[in-house]
Amino acid sequence: MPPRRQNNQKLEEGQNNNEAAGDDDNLTTSALDILGTDEIAFIFGFLPPHDIMSARLNKKMRDAAKTTIAPMSQFLVNSVDKYNAIDVMTIALPNLQQIEIGYLGSGHKYIDGYDPDERMAAETINFISHDIEIICNFEMLRSLVVNFAPLNGRYPLLFNFPLLNKLSITTNWKLKWDLEVLAGLPVLKELYLNDNKQLTGNINSLRVLRETLAKVEIIDCKKVEGNFMDLADFPHVNELNLCHTAVIGDIREIGAHDFPALKSLSLPKGVYGGDGQEFQSISDAHDTISFLYSFRKQRPPLLKYWSGKLSGDSPDWYDADRRAVYNPAPMYVVFVEAGSRVGYRWETAHDVPTVCEVNWLDPEPDRYSSDYEKYIEELQEINGQVDIYRGYHQPPTRDEYWTIHGMIEDY
Repeated sequence: MPPRRQNNQKLEEGQNNNEAAGDDDNLTTSALDILGTDEIAFIFGFLPPHDIMSARLNKKMRDAAKTTIAPMSQFLVNSVDKYNAIDVMTIALPNLQQIEIGYLGSGHKYIDGYDPDERMAAETINFISHDIEIICNFEMLRSLVVNFAPLNGRYPLLFNFPLLNKLSITTNWKLKWDLEVLAGLPVLKELYLNDNKQLTGNINSLRVLRETLAKVEIIDCKKVEGNFMDLADFPHVNELNLCHTAVIGDIREIGAHDFPALKSLSLPKGVYGGDGQEFQSISDAHDTISFLYSFRKQRPPLLKYWSGKLSGDSPDWYDADRRAVYNPAPMYVVFVEAGSRVGYRWETAHDVPTVCEVNWLDPEPDRYSSDYEKYIEELQEINGQVDIYRGYHQPPTRDEYWTIHGMIEDY
């Protein structure tokens, strides 16, 4: 009967499909039988860690994974499940090159290190603890990121990776360490440290990495000190940011042959010419900016986003509104650019600042120059930003400020 013949036909087709699938599996198995462990490891080297772990279907593939140099693909440990996975990978994929250690979840932490913060230790005594030492098994590690990880105390093991090229540590619980331990990372090229409140040390400790360091970012690490000029002879450093540290120095000391590869520079306010430098008078600001302007001409990529402000101890300073988070008077000074023309202006600290007129340091470009059209366009935009302080090229005095704002209120 027709229906039965149709069913028989479908059954035969299904059997044929299964046979074909079986043939494909046999072909795959045959191909894997032909390949040696080294060849499979080579193929695994093009896969991210997750895929390598999933591909370990037999003993040969598991053995291959153990010798695979895993590609530079981030593996983020940000949960207990991910921690358990990384524990397995210490044996199954020991040549992992990149790992990020993060927050494990509520009620979990890593085992306290040496010299832990006693208060933090007491507050987390009932947390489930996990062993951070497992990452020591990844001897081929090239990149280590520690981001909001629940660490308390000192962990020397974090700084003992002879092949590490990149270290990033950001906003951690009570991780205690000193810059001196970076000697355990002899080929480090990139160093990113942000909001490490327990970090101590002098930046001259970085001199052991003079021949390898290319990027140095130490931000909001208040206990880091030293003179930034201790890094002046580093041949490969192209980015240097030391904002919100206790580092000191004088940008006027930078010579023609210092920082030969530098393309980006941000220095703390404790440095003469540093970002956020505080001035004792408006005239002091003009003198410093004039020097920085000359410095920018010699090293164009540097100090592009510099800013300074009038000190609260300056006789020119006044608090226009004690209730405000930021002083509403234009007490901050920044560089301004229109085309190739550079100047500076005073402005408020708001996201959309109230600005004074620009004090131009460069002459107006020639009207026949290639830059002139861009200059006019950007000049019009800059001039359009000036409102209540039109005609003021520096902060108004206290009396002038209240006169200006009194007129606005009356209006």
